[in-house]
Amino acid sequence: MKELELVFDRIVQRVNINLREHEYDVYPLVNNLIPLNQMTKFYAFYGITPHHKLNLQFRHSSLSGSYFLGKCQVTNSILYKSDIRGDELKKKGDRFQFGDFDIPINSDEKIKINDSFLIKTLVHNNSHDPETPENFFIRDTISTHYANIHGSPIDGSFLGPFSTVDLTTMRDCLIGAFSYVQAGEVSHLNIEPGTVWVRSPDNFNFLYRHPVDRLNNYIYFTAGAQPQGVFIDFVNSRKESFQRIFDVVNLESSVPVPDSASLDRFSVIKPKTHIDENVLVAQRAYLQNAWLGKGANVQEQCYIINSRLEGFDITAHGAKIIEADLSKNVFVGFNSFLRGRPKARLSIGQESIIMPHTIIDIRKPLTIPANHLVWGVVENEKDLKTNGISLNDFSKITSTLVRGNMTFEGSGSSFVTAFKERIHHILEANGAFFNGNSKRGHAQRNQNISFNMIQPYPVGDTHGLYPTITIKP
Repeated sequence: MKELELVFDRIVQRVNINLREHEYDVYPLVNNLIPLNQMTKFYAFYGITPHHKLNLQFRHSSLSGSYFLGKCQVTNSILYKSDIRGDELKKKGDRFQFGDFDIPINSDEKIKINDSFLIKTLVHNNSHDPETPENFFIRDTISTHYANIHGSPIDGSFLGPFSTVDLTTMRDCLIGAFSYVQAGEVSHLNIEPGTVWVRSPDNFNFLYRHPVDRLNNYIYFTAGAQPQGVFIDFVNSRKESFQRIFDVVNLESSVPVPDSASLDRFSVIKPKTHIDENVLVAQRAYLQNAWLGKGANVQEQCYIINSRLEGFDITAHGAKIIEADLSKNVFVGFNSFLRGRPKARLSIGQESIIMPHTIIDIRKPLTIPANHLVWGVVENEKDLKTNGISLNDFSKITSTLVRGNMTFEGSGSSFVTAFKERIHHILEANGAFFNGNSKRGHAQRNQNISFNMIQPYPVGDTHGLYPTITIKP
């Protein structure tokens, strides 16, 4: 355990050095957040498929409960029950478009995690930094419970629980709990909890801040304590359901799965669940009485409970949908929390966009019209009028719109177009449009994965660390 303690101390020191201008000390927040003796209780594992290039390198690190797919290098780091997915990394010969630049990719891209502590964090996609298109790096960084690092190289930063950094290069930043940042490039910022910020320089800037008093009910994180609130209680109340899928080696699917769909071996499937064609269900997803229509996808750490998704719906990483009915082509953003009640169903019209980190928590029936944009906290019709607008009306914005805690500047048309293009790309990448011959995506390519287990040293100074391992084809 001595060596693991040294790794932890090294990481904390390096993060604090990077955050020194903020006069911020991460140690009180992360000390005993995950006791280091937990690191031998869970095996790490990796997937092998004929569709994903394999190159894994682990050195002087702990990988407890973490999953790896594709190309990844981990050095002097602690990863606890994290998902590291390299299935969309760029390949040698690809070309990376960035503004007016057309950048050739000279070598296969790799995720490189150095001197970092990631807790139940999802790392996915590929680097959107034009300076390092072949190197998706995470270094000198601590990321806490259920954060998402999506296509975002990060250096010297701290991410609070349920935060998301999306398609953004970040250096020396503090990201508060439940904050979402998609802003291109940022550095030396302290993002307050509950901030939702989407920026495209010279095009638009969307900024919303969750009211602190309402946000604290859902997620609250302070030094010396575990994260608290509705989000944590919701996840913890269902974590025992995941125990069996990690304990049992050969686990058969409990529901019929079409040949064109993919149901991950490490997802939880409860009774009365329906899987249609071209559906993708990712690892650590949770389905209970869920109806998934053609082309729908449920991404990592998503929960669909007593809900119906008509088809081509996107449930982005960490989103939760309870007692709801979604028409076709609905997008639910990262870590959003949508909760109806048995006698107060939530209905969402087709083509609607639920912004990342949106909370819809109702006690009376609520219908969101088709082609609507929704953000913030919505508990009733009044909140929806403040935190929602038709996509048609939003597209007409040419300067500034202020609604409650939301401010938008720039071109509404560019904002809506960018979202719709990204939604189409996600559906395409996930195989929603597969026609039996072409347009394959993750739903088809992930059908045949073999999983391999690796374990740490069980005792001694290296207790909890994994030996140096290189895994290649």
